Amino acid sequence: MTNAHLLAALLGTTALLAPGHAFAQATPPSSPSASQVGNEQDPNQKEQTADVATPGAADAEPAPGEVEISGPGAGGGNDAIVIRGRFIPDPIRSTPEVVSVLSAEDIARTGDGDIAGALTRVTGLSVVGGRFVYVRGLGERYSAALLNGTPIPSPEPLRRVVPLDLFPTSIIASTVVQKSYSANYPGEFGGGVINLTTRSAPEKGFFSIGAGIGVDTETSLNLGYTYYGGDTDWLGFDDGTRDLPAPLASAFATGERIVEGATFSIDEMRAITASLDNASTNLIQSTNDVPVNLSGDVGFGANIAAGNLDIGLIAVGGLSNSWRTRGGIQQAGTRTGAPGDPDAQLIASSDFDYLATQNRVVLNGLGSLTFKLDDHKLRLTGVYIRDTLKEARASIGNSFDTVSPSTSRPDETLQLGSTSWFERELYDAQAVGEFEFGAFSLDLRGAYAKTRRDAPYERKYSYAFDEAAQDYVNNLRSPGQSAGLSFSELDDELWYGAVDVAYDLPTGIPILLSGGYAYTDNERSAIRRDFEFFPNQALNLGVAQERIDYLLSDYNVYTYDVLLRETTGGLGSAAYDAGLTVNAGYVMAELEPLDGVTLNMGVRYEDAEQSVTPRILFGQPAADASVLANDYWLPAGTLTWNFADDMQVRLSASKTIARPQFRELAPQPYSDTESQRTFFGNQFLVDSEILNLDARYEYYFGRDQILSVAAFYKDIKNPIEATAVNIGSSLVTSFANAPRAELLGAELEFRKYFPLADWGVKGDALSARRLTLITNYTYTQSKVKVEPGDTTISFTSQPNPIDATLVFDTTRDLRLTGQSEHLLNLQFGLEHEDRLSQQTFALTYASDRATNRGPNLTPDFIEKPGVQLDFIWREGFTLGGTELEMKAEARNLLGTRYEEVQELNGSELIINRYDRGRTFNLSLTATL
Repeated sequence: MTNAHLLAALLGTTALLAPGHAFAQATPPSSPSASQVGNEQDPNQKEQTADVATPGAADAEPAPGEVEISGPGAGGGNDAIVIRGRFIPDPIRSTPEVVSVLSAEDIARTGDGDIAGALTRVTGLSVVGGRFVYVRGLGERYSAALLNGTPIPSPEPLRRVVPLDLFPTSIIASTVVQKSYSANYPGEFGGGVINLTTRSAPEKGFFSIGAGIGVDTETSLNLGYTYYGGDTDWLGFDDGTRDLPAPLASAFATGERIVEGATFSIDEMRAITASLDNASTNLIQSTNDVPVNLSGDVGFGANIAAGNLDIGLIAVGGLSNSWRTRGGIQQAGTRTGAPGDPDAQLIASSDFDYLATQNRVVLNGLGSLTFKLDDHKLRLTGVYIRDTLKEARASIGNSFDTVSPSTSRPDETLQLGSTSWFERELYDAQAVGEFEFGAFSLDLRGAYAKTRRDAPYERKYSYAFDEAAQDYVNNLRSPGQSAGLSFSELDDELWYGAVDVAYDLPTGIPILLSGGYAYTDNERSAIRRDFEFFPNQALNLGVAQERIDYLLSDYNVYTYDVLLRETTGGLGSAAYDAGLTVNAGYVMAELEPLDGVTLNMGVRYEDAEQSVTPRILFGQPAADASVLANDYWLPAGTLTWNFADDMQVRLSASKTIARPQFRELAPQPYSDTESQRTFFGNQFLVDSEILNLDARYEYYFGRDQILSVAAFYKDIKNPIEATAVNIGSSLVTSFANAPRAELLGAELEFRKYFPLADWGVKGDALSARRLTLITNYTYTQSKVKVEPGDTTISFTSQPNPIDATLVFDTTRDLRLTGQSEHLLNLQFGLEHEDRLSQQTFALTYASDRATNRGPNLTPDFIEKPGVQLDFIWREGFTLGGTELEMKAEARNLLGTRYEEVQELNGSELIINRYDRGRTFNLSLTATL
């Protein structure tokens, strides 16, 4: 359950506001839609005026119903531009860029609990793994995420971009996706930039409280796995169970590899091993009654007038505890024959059935204090999000390169188990000031943000079937018989400051000049320490048959010397420090040279230094550091022609970049528990450079109703692609620059309302309702291009360039990873025009997309997202003077499963396949 319904009540419905209009007033839910308010005009009126605005502008006083948006840049002024359009909504009219706005009402209608889910409804967007947003078929590396116009650090080891499932919709006022580039935004811009605006001042005071319950047909009250952990795990906080024990902490402090030898005696190693928590983090237990999902939230808002000073306060918080069980198949393998061989087949090197249960606890809080004095505004915002994931996983099957299948259990030779605990936290403190001095405006933005990810006690173990014992055994020595333990930490810190100015020139034609400077300093520190348990003496069969907590018990530590020993990779590759410092400045001009024609043009200069430096461990030399020091001039221009009262056309061209992410440059292995893959960085990656072309036609044929058609083209030099290689029996994913790629596509968006009264429908129950039809479709084609003589540097060839055809298979067409050819969103339902009552079917479809280049020139890994159908019912009513909202959700009604495969000439490997199940949620919120 979320606060999206409360947000709708506070902020109104679907009126749109140019990015940067940060302080909108609210409209009660019974009011007409904001687009209706904004476009209700005299039928004889032929012209209307609007403040000059660019992304980042702040109107003197937004009209009721507008959506609050705070983004980078400055502008606004007091002069007015005459705009011909009568029905074109404010944000579309005010900014020349191609934008999509997800308002509070849009979020509430679909009932999504986090912004990643809500963004699946936006034209041209798809969400991978429920967390990372792909814009126009480009992977998350080509998208930037901002919070109130400032960058956000990421707690993810594999990415510099933040996973958007961290942000519950309860703290978000709006989301703007800008798909054409303008110079006031950061230069890392490929598919688009996603700007999240947090809630600020309400129109009037409120207090709300809500609770929700949900079930999952694959999870709730069904079979699942768990482990005890600590007493407070259900709150998302460890009670100290997973703290580093003192002997191990002291061993870490020595800076030496933790193995028996000159530094650590056998007695010390016994003490270190025995000090570890054992059963509560190790023993997987089955349960036939996995709990249901529960959530609760609370919100408070006030608006205080002190003379000419208005003070707004909002504080919201929420806690959710959800469970998810996934049971399926995971395989890996290789190919017979050479690339292009029509008889080549895929053969499995590993084949496992698995069942994994995750318990996710999300705690979030937002506090916002807003001061408004005349045309000057200051907002102080603090955001805290804690996302904890506890997982237990069990698998059974074969790893054919590790152990030959047993005679008695040919398909179930190995039993694998793993437990994990991941803590992700985000702290973000921001100050945003927007000041108007007549024709001159000034914006100041400052932010400090920190994310951390802590993963203590990642455990895994493997038992093999023994023919003689007719049982599964683990002697901690033989192939397929092992136990491991890992500790990892990641800290990411970001400082940001920006100043933007704008001035309306006193000229015959409206001209707005703007410019600004932004400084970004992002630093990351990451470390991972890996261990295995190994006995100094052979274990007898009786001990090898013991369950895992007995096998690693203190008794066996002291009796059989079952000792911990460190296996962390050499060359200091288990730890690295990374940094990205960017100094950027821009100038822009927006003018109206002809009636109905607006031209926005500008250029951004960015000077950046990015580095990843492996840290020395154990006195060994570290791998070479990676340093990318580049500067770029990034021009951008957009022409908007408002050629009719309700129609306009935009043409846009720009140059942007995409930098490698920290983890992609770090030469160290990393095991991802979600995909069960090992990743290894490539410190020889270089920046990607992108040419962007956009064209869009928009027709507003009624209030809040639109038909738009867009086309886009991108030429990418040195795109970074995920590649895979088989090393022995292990599949390792790394990264390489392809020589070039092209992407082109088209988008269609349609929004239409059908009042039932216009069809002659009678009766109070239906005559005040309207049918809602909202749909969008995106078609995208991409191609990775490799010409004769092109080279690249791969994980296995570094530092030497090699023929690019050895990494990118030219015998077949290669799409960019993450790109779906077809994306479709459809919302259809009923809604009351005078009060809160909505019944909505929401359908999303994404066609197949490549997630990874196949290893050793085998076919790509293909994900098949398929169709998802949801139903959401929102109903507002009053009981005893208290406003209540009920929300009922039914998700994935078609039961679409998750599937990722590799296919070749009729053969198939199932990389990952599981049933996602259907979910049903019910929530109730009271507002006082």
